[in-house]
Amino acid sequence: MPFNADNPLIVQSDRSILLETNSPKYEAARNALAPFAELVKSPEHIHTYRITPLSLWNAAAAGHSLDEIIRSLGEFSKYDVPENIAHEIREYYGRYGQIKITEDPQKRGLLLTCESEPLMAELKNQPGIKELIDQQLNRTTLLFPFMKRGVVKQALIKIGYPAEDLAGYVDGDPFAFSLSATARDGTPFTIRNYQKDSADIFFASGSRKGGCGVIVLPCGAGKTIVGMACMAKVGAKTLILTTNITAAKQWKRELLDKTSIKASDIGEYTGEVKEIKPITIATYQIITYRKKKSEVFPHFSIFNDNKWGLIIYDEVHLLPAPVFRITAQIQATRRLGLTATLVREDGKEEEVFSLIGPKKYDAPWKDLESQGWIATADCTEIRIELPDHLKLEYATNENRKKIRLAAENPLKLDLVKHLLELHEGDLILVIGQYLNQVHEIAERFAIPLITGQTSTPEREKLYQEFRSGKIKRLVVSKVGNFAVDLPDANVAIQVSGTFGSRQEEAQRLGRILRPKANNSVAHFYSLVTRNTREQDFAMNRQLFLTEQGYNYIITDSVMFVRKNPLG
Repeated sequence: MPFNADNPLIVQSDRSILLETNSPKYEAARNALAPFAELVKSPEHIHTYRITPLSLWNAAAAGHSLDEIIRSLGEFSKYDVPENIAHEIREYYGRYGQIKITEDPQKRGLLLTCESEPLMAELKNQPGIKELIDQQLNRTTLLFPFMKRGVVKQALIKIGYPAEDLAGYVDGDPFAFSLSATARDGTPFTIRNYQKDSADIFFASGSRKGGCGVIVLPCGAGKTIVGMACMAKVGAKTLILTTNITAAKQWKRELLDKTSIKASDIGEYTGEVKEIKPITIATYQIITYRKKKSEVFPHFSIFNDNKWGLIIYDEVHLLPAPVFRITAQIQATRRLGLTATLVREDGKEEEVFSLIGPKKYDAPWKDLESQGWIATADCTEIRIELPDHLKLEYATNENRKKIRLAAENPLKLDLVKHLLELHEGDLILVIGQYLNQVHEIAERFAIPLITGQTSTPEREKLYQEFRSGKIKRLVVSKVGNFAVDLPDANVAIQVSGTFGSRQEEAQRLGRILRPKANNSVAHFYSLVTRNTREQDFAMNRQLFLTEQGYNYIITDSVMFVRKNPLG
């Protein structure tokens, strides 16, 4: 078998790929793999990727060619790529687009077409599909109702044949505006190349085929700007769905700052106020609110009672199940998902693909860092021993209690103190999962605290004081994972997290990735209790950072303090 020792990849017959990190070709190989393979694990020397049907369908939808994928494997592989791999890649990649959804010229419904008669015969008898079909028009064409568009797409992807949806979109009520050349404070505003490319790819230059999909960009890279550029291209009433009230207000600030839209044309639909305007910003919480589980969702009417031309799903990787369900019914409306990572811990990435759309654009974090669009960041995991008096309690408790004991390790407070003093003068965020823990940190070090119980006016006040430099430290609970617009924050100390959530790791790192005026390096610290369930979860969380090319340093607390003395 041919052998090329300089190449860093070993492609295996089970569709797993091993990547050597110490190879000079590591970075080029990692960038080549990213569009069509998923990172599975990333210890120090060998990273493992896996090629999946969904990763190939996303690559196909994003325009990566089959030849490009197969060629990149051969270019970086130590050995010949197993014959079955190229065959399976062609098989799965080729499934995208075999089935198409188009509008019936006679307006009776939607058409499901497939050139392969045997495949069509198999599809029409599949449970979950056959009951959705109104009639078979010929050997390769089925007719189904307009309202079943999303449900049919869900059913097809579950049996391994994602539909290419070409049925087009309604225009919605017109609402034209433009991006400004100058922000409200007088500073010039220019959309960046990758932001413009994202919007162009989403809209497909005005084609009726364009108008659904997901844009993946790092936190701090300006996903809101991409959303606004897409809105301007569509030129119609838009519904923006956000994670919380803080995010909703941030969208409103950006729209007023960088577009010609007037304040009177922007409505907020939240727990505080419910306005429907040409541009309406709502929260997932209010959309999915109901008094009892047996009740219908009273705010779902916002989707159907208004002629939206575009719906934007901010942080689409967090989309609640009820919003998935209503989205299945509104497939004729253009849909844009924005996120820093498509990872969903519930494994519902296929739902995002079928109901919101495929990944249309994904910019590597390190590429944007090298261009100066996001800050350079060092990521350090500091491992701390569990105190002796807690070891027996940890050993004898059930799993959930173990997790909390490790997360709230009291020795973390001493390390927080050291880090606060080490970064005296920096703008520091301390982020934690457990309320008791963040309250204790806030009280011990006299730092303002924001939790889910903090009122919106108080949150906005504290965020503004942090932005202005009046306060330099802020403790936040998990509400700080999203939509915290603190561009000068340059140190994040993560004292606890949501189990092994890679998406949370991405969001928390994103809090400190806005470009810094002096091009300084941002620091992301994760405090982890050694030899506990928290350490197991940390290994999963670091996957995301490693996948994006960050050098993830693991060190011992004693060694860290010794290497980083105060004064």
